[in-house]
Amino acid sequence: MLSLATRSPSLDTPNDFAEAARLLHGIAMETPTPACLRCCLTIVEYLFLNGRARAALQVADDAVACANAVGDDAANRRALNLRGVVYVDAGDYPGAIESYAAALEYAERLPDLSLAASVWNNLGVAFIQTAAYRDSIACLDRAVELLAGDERPASRWIVLAARGNIALCHLHLEEYGAGLRSIVQAIESGGEPSSPSELVQRTTAEATYARLLIEAKAYATAKERAALAKQFASTSRLDRAEFEAAIAEGLVEVHNGQADIGLSRLARVLERARAQRGVLRDALIAMVKAHEAASKHDIALVYLRELMMHTGEVRKENALFHHRLHLDRLERRRASEPSTTVDRVMEHHESALRHKLAKQVARQEMVRARIEMLERLAITAELRDDATGEHCFRVGRLASLLAQEYGCDDDTCAMIDLAARLHDIGKVGVPDGILLKRGRLNEAELSLVRAHATIGAELLAQSHEEHLKLAEDIARFHHEWWNGNGYPFGIGETAIPLGARITALADVFDTLTHDRAYRTARTPQDALDEILRLKGKQFDPQLTDLFVAMVPRLQREVGDLDAHLALAAGESTFIRARRKIADTLRKASASGVQGPPAGPLARE
Repeated sequence: MLSLATRSPSLDTPNDFAEAARLLHGIAMETPTPACLRCCLTIVEYLFLNGRARAALQVADDAVACANAVGDDAANRRALNLRGVVYVDAGDYPGAIESYAAALEYAERLPDLSLAASVWNNLGVAFIQTAAYRDSIACLDRAVELLAGDERPASRWIVLAARGNIALCHLHLEEYGAGLRSIVQAIESGGEPSSPSELVQRTTAEATYARLLIEAKAYATAKERAALAKQFASTSRLDRAEFEAAIAEGLVEVHNGQADIGLSRLARVLERARAQRGVLRDALIAMVKAHEAASKHDIALVYLRELMMHTGEVRKENALFHHRLHLDRLERRRASEPSTTVDRVMEHHESALRHKLAKQVARQEMVRARIEMLERLAITAELRDDATGEHCFRVGRLASLLAQEYGCDDDTCAMIDLAARLHDIGKVGVPDGILLKRGRLNEAELSLVRAHATIGAELLAQSHEEHLKLAEDIARFHHEWWNGNGYPFGIGETAIPLGARITALADVFDTLTHDRAYRTARTPQDALDEILRLKGKQFDPQLTDLFVAMVPRLQREVGDLDAHLALAAGESTFIRARRKIADTLRKASASGVQGPPAGPLARE
């Protein structure tokens, strides 16, 4: 019935699928079967293709649970891969990366290498969304390697998609020569498109080609590729393809001496994009670049501010949605358990002292579980500065150790550890181009970066979690200075909350001692010297003295300070997934083995 509804949809089809998803939830949990799995996957695909990714989240989870019960490698790969696609579209990029990492475990065991290549390509797309472009390129290269020598049409289009995405990464990294080489290889890989999906892929590739040629100042050739993009988009009759082609055409016109025509075209694209918010970010980026090229920097700044506002709103709204969804899942899990954590501990520990300890541990575990989704978002925001994703964990641990030195009780230290991990969560609202800029930021860009403190605090405040008040204060005030010269409010001394004063020291030390896009790392001693120089200016004098004495002692006691401070990162499912992906890529690189031509193409 569902397959028939997909082929011949009616006005009732969305309601039919929603009702089917509701009924399947119970069945998938109680009596998972291959037929139940097929129904789940059909529903997920329908909802996703019709722009209802959020509505597909629960049934995507059901599909994964069902596939796991069925116990088939191909089914597990497909369910996990499809869930990753849905998670990306719904804005849960850490969840998508975790799903793809799990899908790879099954895909690598299957004889058809195109199935693994498809996962690697999707993983690369997820990393692009988090601006982890180097990670993305590594994953996309793996997809291409697996299909070396495979001339099947479907495999050729996977290679085109992967190489096109590699070119897009190089475009973002301003590596235009490498990007041009990749996009030429991409277009040569695919052949002539025929299906709608192939037409969209070719349109995107041609649009990327045109944008790379613009950066290489090959404007005449860029105009030719933009015309091809427009042709393929027109044949596809799909909004997304026509949108990509129009952006490329408008940018080409601006750079070919037709600024008024190009800006007018891009303005029309932007108006359409405001009605389709999923593509608004790309339209705003194009408007910023076009007005900069036309030397209209004041107008470019206006669009840059709108871009930041939009980015912040979308990521904030996504974060809150997934955070509340996570809390709902925790509540359902808690309700299904026969007793609470405290009850179970109390069955074995009857003394009053142990009762108090059990409640303290249970409270910490509850807070830890409730902030898990926000923590994953904070890691994602930090990936643009720290490829390991461990910065927030190191800052949290270092802040908790300083709080201990200051005399805070164990419960407060534990809360600071968790809360300080979210100190830069507001960076989700800052455009990638600004955070990844290699040169110095101008005043306008600097003001946009500084807004991350307010964005982060507002995001945490809107989660309506009483346990996040400490995290909210840290996010809002950790860039305030002791002498009142900080931001966002310019308050000073003890008006700055203690947690924020503590976290400021930990954050600056860790940032100084690790590479960033705009500078190389300093030694720990150089960082401590800089912190000591700013004692009484940027930092609380008493906390500064404690900190500069504590760090050398820790180095003597633990040896590898980074590894010690990042121990908690090993508990993060997201960090574990990233490490698993990196390990798989290292093993593939070390073996030097590329995939042989695959067998018959499996049906997706």
